[in-house]
Amino acid sequence: MRSHLLNDTNAEQYRRSVIEGVERVAARIATTDRPFTGVTVDALSPRVDAIDLDRPLHDTAAVLDELEDVYLRDAVYFHHPRYLAHLNCPVVIPAVLGEAVLSAVNSSLDTWDQSAGGTLIERKLIDWTTDRIGLGPAADGVFTSGGTQSNLQALLLAREEAKTDTLAKLRIFASEASHFSVQKSAKLLGLGPDAVVPIPVDHDKRLHTVALARELERCVQDGLVPMAVVATSGTTDFGSIDPLPEIAALCEQYGVWMHVDAAYGCGLLTSLKYRDRLAGIERADSVTVDYHKSFFQPVSSSAVLVRDAATLRHATYHAEYLNPRRMVQERIPNQVDKSLQTTRRFDALKLWMTLRVMGADGIGQLFDEVCDLAADGWRLLAADPRYHVVVEPSLSTLVFRYIPAAVTDPAEIDRANLYARRALFASGDAVVASTKVAGRHYLKFTLLNPETTTADIAAVLDLIAGHAEQYLGESLDRAS
Repeated sequence: MRSHLLNDTNAEQYRRSVIEGVERVAARIATTDRPFTGVTVDALSPRVDAIDLDRPLHDTAAVLDELEDVYLRDAVYFHHPRYLAHLNCPVVIPAVLGEAVLSAVNSSLDTWDQSAGGTLIERKLIDWTTDRIGLGPAADGVFTSGGTQSNLQALLLAREEAKTDTLAKLRIFASEASHFSVQKSAKLLGLGPDAVVPIPVDHDKRLHTVALARELERCVQDGLVPMAVVATSGTTDFGSIDPLPEIAALCEQYGVWMHVDAAYGCGLLTSLKYRDRLAGIERADSVTVDYHKSFFQPVSSSAVLVRDAATLRHATYHAEYLNPRRMVQERIPNQVDKSLQTTRRFDALKLWMTLRVMGADGIGQLFDEVCDLAADGWRLLAADPRYHVVVEPSLSTLVFRYIPAAVTDPAEIDRANLYARRALFASGDAVVASTKVAGRHYLKFTLLNPETTTADIAAVLDLIAGHAEQYLGESLDRAS
């Protein structure tokens, strides 16, 4: 079995195996004509259940054949232009190359003696990102597994910086459209069930700053402690960007930690056209960025950034076997001193490879294209009498609802929209998402593929309408 360990004796076997796997994936991508096959759980589960993991095949080609049957053929392919559902981007080739390198070398980014140059590359990318944001010379940060972890760490720092030892008094303020990880983080941090104060949003689904000011003042008058305000730059449902300058001013007035969840909107940091939409982010105390959303990176690739590097001490614990305190005096850079994780992949390499091959402008150009596409899609929806579109996009998300001319019952329209989404997914012709707006079911396009065209959007809208009309016709037949 030692023959399977990657080392100097079998580098050629490694090369052949990886090439064989890459060729299989490349062939599948080259011949994929729709984002999904429509396979059901009931159809796929028996094929997976039938595999006996205690009886290995002992042959790479045979394993790849099996993988074709249980995964590759029926995977959901984000690179396809009619995958329009969630915040999943097609990935750029330099980042995939970086993934191959980091997996083989297998550096762990917790300590210098496990990563060496990997530590310096990650730190360089953190500095590059904080400079793009404008956080200042004292800024720092660390890569994370994703936006949920980044938000958790940011709010941990905010909790520790808050001026109280009574957790029950702490309050976090976030818009009604903010990410669920805000509530989840509050629970994990031991805060009370009322810790997160939801702030209403305006017509454009942006946090209402007048309401925020009112709630901050009420918090202080009630003897409670405002711990943090979470401003979102790119809400999951709408792609809306909260008014960052006004929120920053309120945070300064009340002495509150300002966190910006820019997991989605961080792509604007490289934008050639729309960077001004992030104005005010430079005043944040902490920022979440997800490179694996709008920087076209493979999962996972995220970071939490802070204005003051000293605040990262709240995540520091010195273990004698790993990162003893003396290493700080010896100026040995250990990333575990900043991180909630210990063992951690060298995910920063993917972004490094991307920047060194494509440059920041190359990433920005791709993100600008999907923002432009969303604007075109909004105009298409606004002019289509079959649909109601919620807000004009700030990024690349469109939320809309099929409205049949002959049906007025909102519940029946809900069912028609949900049916259309399920039927579309089952067909494999396109993949779209859904959400709720004011208690009603809506559909959602999250446009992150520059290869998607307005013709694709129009075609999918026709498919949705066709499925909805089929459902309504059958519903009338059943009722008659």
